[in-house]
Amino acid sequence: MRKVLCVEPVIFIYIFASSLTSPLVQQFIYRRLWEEEYNSTFVSDSNATHCEQNKSSPIYIKQKEVQEKASVFNMQLDLTGSVPSLIVAFVIVANGDRQGRKRSLVLPSMGALIAGVCLSVISYFSLSLSILFAVAFITGLFGSMATFLGGGFAFIADVCHDEKQKTTRIAVVDLIFGVVSGLAGLSSGYFLRGIGFMWTFVTASLLHVLNIVYITFFLEETVSVSEFQHQAPESCKELLRETFSGVYMLFKTSPYKKRILIIVLLFTFMTYLFTVFGGTSLFILYELDEPLCWNEVYIGYGAAALTSVSLTSFLGVFLFSKCLKDIYIVFIGIFSYIGGMVMAAFAKTTLLMFLVRVPSLLCFMPIPVLRSMLSKVVLTGEQGAVFACIACLEVVTGAISLSVFNTLYAATVAWFSGFSFLLSAGLCLIPLSVLCWLLCTSWSGEDLALLVPEEVSSIESVDS
Repeated sequence: MRKVLCVEPVIFIYIFASSLTSPLVQQFIYRRLWEEEYNSTFVSDSNATHCEQNKSSPIYIKQKEVQEKASVFNMQLDLTGSVPSLIVAFVIVANGDRQGRKRSLVLPSMGALIAGVCLSVISYFSLSLSILFAVAFITGLFGSMATFLGGGFAFIADVCHDEKQKTTRIAVVDLIFGVVSGLAGLSSGYFLRGIGFMWTFVTASLLHVLNIVYITFFLEETVSVSEFQHQAPESCKELLRETFSGVYMLFKTSPYKKRILIIVLLFTFMTYLFTVFGGTSLFILYELDEPLCWNEVYIGYGAAALTSVSLTSFLGVFLFSKCLKDIYIVFIGIFSYIGGMVMAAFAKTTLLMFLVRVPSLLCFMPIPVLRSMLSKVVLTGEQGAVFACIACLEVVTGAISLSVFNTLYAATVAWFSGFSFLLSAGLCLIPLSVLCWLLCTSWSGEDLALLVPEEVSSIESVDS
């Protein structure tokens, strides 16, 4: 059977299934906590959720308590899954340079399948929410979204030999991520209203089954794995040595300027992800609360609005890359995100909350551009190592940011629910300051592309 090098369908299916599940899990937790607090069935009509807006009402106070409990529960759940997935992401993606990329794609898909089946069972039998912690931990052992994307981006870096093509194709993956997650978010509300939680989780599980079949039987491996490499390491010590050797050598043998560039770009990537993950993760809780009081369909519309943001961010990368250096594209994207978060902090009507996406139209540009900049500064055999670092940073940053922002939201929702959005915008000053320093030291975008040929030349001269 002839295999293909097209990894985009794999990413499409995985992101759609995961994005279909993610908003439903938050709403499932919110509804169950609501029912436990009120000892009654959660009410949702065609216009809005059962939402009290009179601040002097006892129901309003309980409503805020549910918001706080849901925020803390989500934080604890994310931390439970992040700890094991951090280790798995580093090990699997880093070993991809020697053992192949498909492993980092199929394992997270299997973990997501297990999670979907368990969520279906919990929903059908109305089991305790505490079981979700065990599910999150077990799923984390199979990797996470960061492991999957780390393997996917490394796969693309393997098959792209032109630098501009690499930037564009990485941006395409982020476009797929945004568009598909938006469509899945839009669909989630109708799935929930039409077939309920259980069958929606079953649908997502079937999609992951389809993905596993495609990866296993139709996707070609980009890394040549010899028969010797297929054999298991002699000991646990040997396995650890092989795992960390690629990342260690990336920083040990690289020239000083290259090491500094990698560290600076990773720090910029991490700090920007911290603000984006933290700020956007609160949207659903914010929309469920008064005065918006959105139901599942409106929440789906809000998630679908990310489609336009992802599309415009991709178009921005595609167009700006023709006339601007990568670092200036990152600047534009960060300022776009700041504008959206400031507007979200004061959005008190449905129309205004939807219009938040207008200033944020280019906010996703920094993510693919920073990935591409990091990919350009390393050699071909170092792609797995650098994307393993990126995957680990995504897991660590996601866990920390979700913990910080959910805790902060729980503490501030009673007096100003938009405070967390303002903080998210303010924290963007950190990556902006780092990028300004990078510009002042004259380490521009061209320097990134020159480092790899210089390093190759130096290695060739040593060999000769």
